[in-house]
Amino acid sequence: MGNIEALEWRYATKKFASEKILPSAKIEILKKAFNLTATSYGLQPIKMVVIQNKEIQEKLKEFSMNQLQVSTASHVLILCIEKEVGREFIESYFTRVKHIRETPEEILSPFKEFLIEDFKTKPEDEIALWSVNQAYLALGTLLTVCATEEIDACPMEGFEPGKYDEYLKLAEHNLKSVLVLPIGYRAEDDMFSSFKKVRRPLEDVIIELD
Repeated sequence: MGNIEALEWRYATKKFASEKILPSAKIEILKKAFNLTATSYGLQPIKMVVIQNKEIQEKLKEFSMNQLQVSTASHVLILCIEKEVGREFIESYFTRVKHIRETPEEILSPFKEFLIEDFKTKPEDEIALWSVNQAYLALGTLLTVCATEEIDACPMEGFEPGKYDEYLKLAEHNLKSVLVLPIGYRAEDDMFSSFKKVRRPLEDVIIELD
């Protein structure tokens, strides 16, 4: 299935076949896709929690406006942001760059120090918003890969992050939840799967400048 065909196939799944479980190979693809997603400066201020536990999923449904997708999905992916992005976090990134690319410290140091000083002066809410934007980039990557792998998914903002964080003890991992993505296989009787896509005409959303 080509990229466009896959994107036409995908939809926000409203009902999953709860008895169908995604194979571990598919989950590994999504893990790697998440890790390979683009992020600003390459800093990756995001992590993904992978849940495959019906008891936990049923509890999380309570914090998700009782949306059945959370409890019936094969897996639930929770996209989170780092609560702190400061000197230590930035230095760890440049340590990886130095190790993997064997880039000399004298080349890395100016940009590293710039980022450290820049983030030191940013308000916490500005850094948090920047981090959330990176999570949305990852969500786009995941949705596209899900489509090409014929994995059904339903991106969700409708949940209570604070209750997710408390129940899953995300603070112990220095994380805050920002997006939820139930994944699995669509139920045969999910009527939404047959709905035609509603999109603006291409000429209304694309501007070509010669």
